Amino acid sequence: QVHLVESGGGLVQAGGSLRLSCAASGRTFARNPMAWFRQGPGKEREFVSAINWNGGSTPYADSVKGRFTISRDNAKNTVYLQMNSLKPEDTAVYYCAADARQSFIVPPRVRNEYTYWGQGTQVTVSS
Repeated sequence: QVHLVESGGGLVQAGGSLRLSCAASGRTFARNPMAWFRQGPGKEREFVSAINWNGGSTPYADSVKGRFTISRDNAKNTVYLQMNSLKPEDTAVYYCAADARQSFIVPPRVRNEYTYWGQGTQVTVSS
């Protein structure tokens, strides 16, 4: 059975940094796109960033571009999200997702393209 487990969330002041991790188990995702989404209070779940199998394509939402960096370690079956210069509007539950299909050149930004999801980790940014 596949599990995605996020960690690294917490409470941070505006301008601070956090690093989220998502460890996958049950199968390897070394050839699969992975992504981060988030859902703020009273909002729809939205795309944050994604990464293709070798890190060669890493699209970002405009709201996080230049502040967040996605990366992956295929040997550890883990994807990361480094979040710098955090703002109160970044407050949300952050979800890791993995595509069941292999080897997309450009990883999907659409929520429905991802098959596997983690349980989420809360990020709260105080002003």
